[in-house]
Amino acid sequence: MTASDLRRRADALGPWFHNLDLGDGVWTAPDHFLGDYPGVKWRRFAHAIPADLTGKSVLDIGCNGGFYAITMKQRGAARVLGVDSDERYLAQARFAAAHLGYDIEFRNLSVYDVGTLGERFDVVLFMGVLYHLRHPLLALDLIREHVAGDLMVFQSMLRGSRAVEPVAEDYDFWDMDQFERPGYPRMHFVERAYAHDWTNWWIPNRAGIEAMLRASGFSIAGQPEAEVYICRAAPVPYGLGAEYPARADTQGRR
Repeated sequence: MTASDLRRRADALGPWFHNLDLGDGVWTAPDHFLGDYPGVKWRRFAHAIPADLTGKSVLDIGCNGGFYAITMKQRGAARVLGVDSDERYLAQARFAAAHLGYDIEFRNLSVYDVGTLGERFDVVLFMGVLYHLRHPLLALDLIREHVAGDLMVFQSMLRGSRAVEPVAEDYDFWDMDQFERPGYPRMHFVERAYAHDWTNWWIPNRAGIEAMLRASGFSIAGQPEAEVYICRAAPVPYGLGAEYPARADTQGRR
């Protein structure tokens, strides 16, 4: 395939959100408003991911155009599965992986359906998806319950205070001051659109996302980049996780 043919094929699948180097000077999103994205972000936390993934399985949830799935295959992962609910992104990812010679499986699947996969993965990537979800805590619960075997690499847009303040185990009903403190965990709800994108629903502050990760059964092993967390599967602290009802009180009532 000539460079001009490659350019035409890539353009026909556009617009792309992932800027991928297809070779011969052809990039999929050279005019991306964030620059060389997500490469520019990946280079800031690549050192925190094992350089050798030989024999490992990887699940990329919300794989988009395939950048991270391809990168994991480049690091030697034995099995890489990318899932997304947008068929256009899946078509881009399949084209890019095939053109670059990587054996990667891609499926049309929502994060809410990961339980149907019936397997756990050594590495789960959950990058840039949470704030596009109407039910973000449910998504984290389902990932922990069904597919996270050990390592989860997580990224979310964050807004609001970067402070993280200690939070008590419990508060009196009339104690409301903590809700006004900048470092208290919170989620900002977007009713209509943010950044011209109607799929931006919930945007946490730093304290909020760290609390949500812990509540879903992930321990935070590191934060190598401002929006990226390296997490390990840990015991679910509140018991029932993704089941409904989500939590029983201390007397066992639902």
